[in-house]
Amino acid sequence: MKTILIAGGNSGIGRQAAADVLARGHRVILLGRSQTKGEATLAALGAAAERASFLAADLSTHDGVRDAARRILDTHDLLDTVLHTTGVLTTEESRTTDGLHPFFAVNYLSRYHLTQLLLPALRSSRQPRVVMMTAAVAPTDDADFGRFPRFESFSFGRDRKPVQLANHHYAAHLTRTESGLAAAVVNAGSPKTDILRAAPASMRIGAKILGPLIFDSIEKAAHNPVEATLRDDWEAPGYWGKPGSFDQRTPITLGATTTQHLMDTSRTLTDA
Repeated sequence: MKTILIAGGNSGIGRQAAADVLARGHRVILLGRSQTKGEATLAALGAAAERASFLAADLSTHDGVRDAARRILDTHDLLDTVLHTTGVLTTEESRTTDGLHPFFAVNYLSRYHLTQLLLPALRSSRQPRVVMMTAAVAPTDDADFGRFPRFESFSFGRDRKPVQLANHHYAAHLTRTESGLAAAVVNAGSPKTDILRAAPASMRIGAKILGPLIFDSIEKAAHNPVEATLRDDWEAPGYWGKPGSFDQRTPITLGATTTQHLMDTSRTLTDA
């Protein structure tokens, strides 16, 4: 039986992934902002909830990540996989209490920060895994990281790609520096989840009209993250770009200099 931590496990793809992991006989720890949603998720799991627990956590801030990691490590000295399904979709210029844009803080930095703090528990696993969900961004070296990490006057069209690609670089870094640990990035696809609540009105209207034509099912979106979480027969670092197709994996091959720069910057920001 494996122990799987799912950040963002109280809604959307994370919630479906939790149900799928439990159905295969494993144990899950769910992180989410809403205590109410977390309790509702556990209740919906039925008898399988005996192998599940929930922790309320705000992963948009350094203090929130540190608090979550402390509470996890207080009760778990071994984690087999950390699955990051958290995400926000916002195009507005706003800042967290750490002075960072929420899109960057949640969709990349929280993954780096939380995983780094949980490495002691991952190192106790025989075959540790770290899996990060992003939008459909293939691993390439053509992104401009000149505005990383502050992204002053945030522009979604300009800054989305470097934020998402930072996940690929972190997967490459983890695989290279942590012996025996396999890291991957998975395209979340286009399921209709709560992430659209903060999207621009035009995007929400378009999604409502075109939804039946463009949306993936939650089950399809969760397939690859769950397979990457539980299976040991894939080579890291890897990227799954087509939801529902686990046999279509792209190796992550990125410039080591850029990767090191991003990791040094992330370490400076978080002290982790």
